[in-house]
Amino acid sequence: MHIDRLRWLALAALPLLAGCEHDSAALAPPSTFGEANRQTMMAQVVDPDPQYEYLDPETSAERAAKAIERYRGDKVKQPERVKSTQTSGGSGGGS
Repeated sequence: MHIDRLRWLALAALPLLAGCEHDSAALAPPSTFGEANRQTMMAQVVDPDPQYEYLDPETSAERAAKAIERYRGDKVKQPERVKSTQTSGGSGGGS
């Protein structure tokens, strides 16, 4: 019987506890979640509104047709090898 009384008392106290709740989102300062990602993305954009002199890049239909024929004939030109770093000779062994 005592447990039933406590259960009813706890159930009656629940609405009183709900009155203590407040809207924490309205009181919180603006969130900076994801700001690092936005800053990184902005750093990668060189010019967000580029103005080009010509709308379309210069192209050559003849060169494109020759490239397609080379591709179909499995005679694709190999690109030049470009080194982006310099290496120096040396041994890693100690004495």
